[in-house]
Amino acid sequence: MILVRLSRIAMTVEAGGRLDDDIDLCNNDFVSTVAETAPRTDEQPPNDLVGEAVPSPAGPIDVAEAASLLKPPRIPQPPIVQMLRFNQRQIEFVFGARRRYGETFRMRTAMPGGPVITSHPDHVRSLFTASPEQAPSLTGESPLRPILGPNAVLTAVGPRHMRQRKLLLPHFHGEAIENYTQSIADATEREIDRWPVGQPFALAPRMQAITLDVIMAGIFGIEGRPERGTPEYWLRFATKRLVAASTWPIAQVGELMNMTREEAVGLTRIGLELLDRPTYAVIAARRRSENLDERRDILSLLLQAKTEEGEMLTDKEVRDELLTLVLAGHETTANSLAWTWERLVRTPHAYEALRDAVRSEDKAAEQIEATIVESMRSRPVVPMIGRRVMLPWRLGPYAVSADTPVTMSILLLHHREDLYPRPYDFLPERWLGRKPGTYEWIPFGGGIRRCLGAALAMAEQRVVLEAMTRRLDLEADTPEPERALHRNVTMIPAQGGRIVVRSRLS
Repeated sequence: MILVRLSRIAMTVEAGGRLDDDIDLCNNDFVSTVAETAPRTDEQPPNDLVGEAVPSPAGPIDVAEAASLLKPPRIPQPPIVQMLRFNQRQIEFVFGARRRYGETFRMRTAMPGGPVITSHPDHVRSLFTASPEQAPSLTGESPLRPILGPNAVLTAVGPRHMRQRKLLLPHFHGEAIENYTQSIADATEREIDRWPVGQPFALAPRMQAITLDVIMAGIFGIEGRPERGTPEYWLRFATKRLVAASTWPIAQVGELMNMTREEAVGLTRIGLELLDRPTYAVIAARRRSENLDERRDILSLLLQAKTEEGEMLTDKEVRDELLTLVLAGHETTANSLAWTWERLVRTPHAYEALRDAVRSEDKAAEQIEATIVESMRSRPVVPMIGRRVMLPWRLGPYAVSADTPVTMSILLLHHREDLYPRPYDFLPERWLGRKPGTYEWIPFGGGIRRCLGAALAMAEQRVVLEAMTRRLDLEADTPEPERALHRNVTMIPAQGGRIVVRSRLS
């Protein structure tokens, strides 16, 4: 009730113009030197659906140059109003701000100084290529920190982050991904066989069942689903329940209560306690394993790892890493798949092109890849990432002072009309014969903070999308597009991507 009342206040306050204009993403009407845009050296085929942005200088500058430049325009609404609008209706908020203030603007929030939001690929380049000393990640200050703790690869910064990343990277690249492929396929076929025909249902939970099985197999070294009654079984059970509960309206109250906190409080704390019990039970059971030094799964690797000082990781450090891998390692990919089908069943030409390619086996891999890339452009599950610049920094015509949080709106970047003509249309053909740009397409972030599981996420999406297209004929539950629901740092389909299976092939 409190959240509803505050949201109404946020939607009715006007200070310097409203920011609650409705934005329909399906409606087309509606680094030590300054980084310059380098000429394209890759040979990309002509394509009128992918363009380029006008160059915009960006990067670290000296104090004198910073003083000569303008400051980014500041949104004038009260901080509490902006925070609520951003938390509840981020799409409307950022698109409205871009229309009024341009591609770079500043919010007023609980974060000291307020974050600057930008969406130019040259600004992205300057931040991604900067050293961690110049521009450390904002993940250490994110709303995930009270949930995942400070020790995980996602929330750690500096040397700890690099150590954790180096430790885990081999499990998410190359041969390791090939080893996951069969378990992805098996989990997908099992799940598809369970789905009802002719009855509407939400895809997101079904996708989560697949991706959760895959990531848990990699983490714990088990085949298929955990055996009932084991610590791994109860961890899987608790994870599913917690993810489902996070979509409830009351969960957003918990998010607001935990903003800027180091430790979780309130409802979030209660939920974490339910998750922590099986997590610590899994750790304790594995520590007692007699063949720990022979096992090569991720949990066993973490339990044998040592810090720079030669000390073993504590249970708390292992817990933070496990929860990060289990939660972040399955939920974002599942919702990306749900968004892909939410778009496909409402875009007949795209669905027909994919189905024809897969069932005829004619350039199927290329069409699948193009569909995934376009879906992640159109509906990025994580809509914003950031850095804290520790030096004065130029962002086009503006400059910000040292110690300023600068966030990159993936949503705004991916819907720039100069980069992507017809940005609100779902057009997989953009990507046929073309790869996305490093600083123009960033659903996995970039630089040394690029998503550790990006290769696994893409592999999962390829296998699942191919199997579903080959075996199922799907329709939308309703013709209206699903709106986005913002949950913590993610953007998910509000109804879970509801579809109807009209027929299923064996």
